[in-house]
Amino acid sequence: MDSDFLPFDASIGANVVKNLPAKERRKRPLCSCIQTSLDFYFQDMEDHLPENLYQLVMSEVELPLLKTVMHRAQGNQTKAAAILGINRSTLRKKLEQYNLT
Repeated sequence: MDSDFLPFDASIGANVVKNLPAKERRKRPLCSCIQTSLDFYFQDMEDHLPENLYQLVMSEVELPLLKTVMHRAQGNQTKAAAILGINRSTLRKKLEQYNLT
């Protein structure tokens, strides 16, 4: 089995990570946070298999991403689009999709 696909140790938990110094938190890749959340999600689902998981995860990640970047860009869509690496019209469509306009 490829080590990239081994289950992440969800026992670490969000509170432990949150209490780490910023320098230590930056060492954890964003994907490890997502992996932890997915592990907890599947634990909570027990034997039930979710449907449309891809769309669920994409919307759960995209909404806070857009909110955070728009906040950091102080509402400037040109700056936000540059931060995200997408063009401004794509950003506008996504902002409308999530009612963030």
